[in-house]
Amino acid sequence: MLCPHCGVESEQSVRFCISCGSAMPEMAGKDPVRKTLTGYSPLINDPAFASYIKNSKRWSYIFASILALIVIVSFYIYGEASVEMDNPEALYIGLVIGGMFLAIALLQSLGRNRSTTWDGVVVDKQIEEKRRKRRSGNNDDYWEPYAIFNVVIKKDNGKLYTLRTEDDDTKFNYYKIGDKVRHHGGLNSIEKYDKSGDDMIFCNACASLNDIKDDYCFRCKCPLLK
Repeated sequence: MLCPHCGVESEQSVRFCISCGSAMPEMAGKDPVRKTLTGYSPLINDPAFASYIKNSKRWSYIFASILALIVIVSFYIYGEASVEMDNPEALYIGLVIGGMFLAIALLQSLGRNRSTTWDGVVVDKQIEEKRRKRRSGNNDDYWEPYAIFNVVIKKDNGKLYTLRTEDDDTKFNYYKIGDKVRHHGGLNSIEKYDKSGDDMIFCNACASLNDIKDDYCFRCKCPLLK
């Protein structure tokens, strides 16, 4: 930020010019932290996010491969030891189930690759009260109530996108109708344009909730978009 008196550039958060000591008009009497919280953050271009996406894909494949191997080996052993099913039938079943784990990891990776960046506006918020059947320890069925919290976003192309969480109203309360937002492709996360009234901020990489005063996510160490 340039000083209007001497023209020397200072950090955006300072209240007084580092050269002549004059008050910076845009910052005088204002909270220097809050002042920076309007607008989409250029920190989305930080290499940490590309690294996070790459590592997430790698670990997804590793985890899926481990599960697939465990399933295949387990079914093979079952086919050798059981009188109910022989190999190669048991092995084939294990290969099919193991392949499903790998296919899920592949679909998740392709979904990240296909996701795009777009802007939108929060146009509605809805709470759905539902019930589901559960079974108690005594094998008795009962109905358990639960809630689905929906934040409806109208994309810049006119289509609707819904953020949906079950029994967790944190994101529901974080967004307000009329908020401008940006969806970041690859991360599949939402950044709010105006964060000046917030005390907390979601990490756009791992979705952890952080204090608005922090600069990096406490969990994945990616920059917080503010």
